[in-house]
Amino acid sequence: MTENLLVDVLLGVGVAAELVCSVGVLVMRTTYDRLHYSGAGSTVGAFCILAALLVREGLSSGGLQGIAAVGLLFLLGPVVVTATARAARRIEHGDLEPTAEELERGR
Repeated sequence: MTENLLVDVLLGVGVAAELVCSVGVLVMRTTYDRLHYSGAGSTVGAFCILAALLVREGLSSGGLQGIAAVGLLFLLGPVVVTATARAARRIEHGDLEPTAEELERGR
């Protein structure tokens, strides 16, 4: 009984986190704001769903596959976010270097 309740709560939190991040991606206006939500979505929700899977399955083959999948998300998620931000910066400004206005604001 308590195991099922814990799994349900973890799945609910994980799905809610994914839903909030998805809505954030839809609502935000700039690419950089959207990247914040997409990065959070690949970590918080995935971790809760993995925890629910491990509570239910343990370290069986399904649990180990879940660990591998979420591990890849944790490792590759920041790489994808950084690459997307760099590409957006190059498209917008033609270069990765800060503009004169950005340098002035930084002082």
